[in-house]
Amino acid sequence: MRAMVLRAIGAPLVAEERPEPQPGPGEIRVRVEACAVCRTDLHVVDGELPNPKLPVVPGHEIVGIVDAVGPGVALPAVGTRVGVPWLGHACGHCAYCGSGRENLCDDPLFTGYTRDGGFATHVVADAAFSFPLDGFDDPVAAAPLMCAGLIGWRSLKMAGPAARIGLYGFGAAAHIIAQVCRFEGREVYAFTRAGDTAAQAMALSLGARWAGASEEKPPEPLDAAILFAPVGALVPAALAAVAKGGRVVCGGIHMSDIPPFPYRLLWEERQVLSVANLTRADASEFLALAPRAGVRTTTHTYPLAAANEALADLRAGRFQGAAVLVP
Repeated sequence: MRAMVLRAIGAPLVAEERPEPQPGPGEIRVRVEACAVCRTDLHVVDGELPNPKLPVVPGHEIVGIVDAVGPGVALPAVGTRVGVPWLGHACGHCAYCGSGRENLCDDPLFTGYTRDGGFATHVVADAAFSFPLDGFDDPVAAAPLMCAGLIGWRSLKMAGPAARIGLYGFGAAAHIIAQVCRFEGREVYAFTRAGDTAAQAMALSLGARWAGASEEKPPEPLDAAILFAPVGALVPAALAAVAKGGRVVCGGIHMSDIPPFPYRLLWEERQVLSVANLTRADASEFLALAPRAGVRTTTHTYPLAAANEALADLRAGRFQGAAVLVP
């Protein structure tokens, strides 16, 4: 198999030839058809997430075909198309798992971070944390759903029944969740970096009622805001944009420090919440909803060997939508 491997924090990924991995008990081996590139991959490569398994193969928005199964695995069967997400395993016995909050598991494994991921031709995954993708016939289009879509969906649920919702950072997650919002009859307000007219135009083309710079005030108060951009300074900006009782949901796994802000921005029962990982229930809900909502992903493909280029383009904001590696 071929893989792009992170051997040292901050270093470019290295192309390697490896023996094909063999699935153990409860595991499957997936022949990777596509793996989207997520901002979390940048956080892993840049060392903003602590204690990765090194060396590690990044990538956690995986779509592929099961080509081998380990002992004890009946489903998914060989030949099934599956998606493999960020949460690669949960212990199943801690208090969080026992209360339906496996996203907060005390002893988890994360794909592309603490176990090898999908920047490769093959990956071994926990069968119980892999999702059949019946009806998803385009693996490139489906790949961004495995994180941008799933984390976006969990963030949207945490935003509550907001009629007017602001999306800060209009990248892979926002361009998916904006479509879900419109399907649900919500008004979308898109916030981008100043001068990013391409992202603003994309947001408007997907049905956003308004698009502008993150520093701007929306034309009317929001019921909730979701921050996909990992910029702590956007928290007080979003608090200033939401109405009384509004929620600000931080959708990323890493964010720069939140600066001090006056209590009056939080007062009147505004809330700041964070999203951690996902549950399998989130995935089941979203993968059933996405086709009904008519979600279409905008993707830019790269060969596996160009993984470093894809990461650099993501860091620099050189494209709209999602980058996808195609082995």
